[in-house]
Amino acid sequence: MIRLKLWRAFSLVELVIVIVIIGVIAAIAVPRISRGAKGAADAAMIANLATMRAGLELYAAEHGGAYPGATTFEAQMTTYSDDSGGTDATKDTTHIYGPYLKAVPGLPVAGTGTTGGKKGDSDVAAGDALGVGWLYTEATGVIVANTGTTADDGGKAYNTY
Repeated sequence: MIRLKLWRAFSLVELVIVIVIIGVIAAIAVPRISRGAKGAADAAMIANLATMRAGLELYAAEHGGAYPGATTFEAQMTTYSDDSGGTDATKDTTHIYGPYLKAVPGLPVAGTGTTGGKKGDSDVAAGDALGVGWLYTEATGVIVANTGTTADDGGKAYNTY
């Protein structure tokens, strides 16, 4: 008895159908993935601000309601401090408070034009200084992102978070 080998392959029509299905799936998935990356930056901004604001409130609670100085913000938030806000890298009998942050986080989004900080910028400045990541008001302990008019997908400006 002779056996015949039957070679079966995909027809051109079947291949075209598979390619069309892959194209439709890609057309749906790619925009969703790019929106996910944008949403991640928004979530990172919210998380960074929540962390810094919590650290500021803890600092104020331990220092008689006084917030860190605008010019000494990073040192007072990332090292040990005494009652008057003096800082030291090591904990001792007088520097018993803090640190409140491991490091000042960078901006997860970029600002607009000359009024906003660059993505990844972790500098903190008082008032409306240009080219820094965060704007901080010492008197009230308010910290916001220095992003100019850059807004999230919902139209809410990052500097109003």
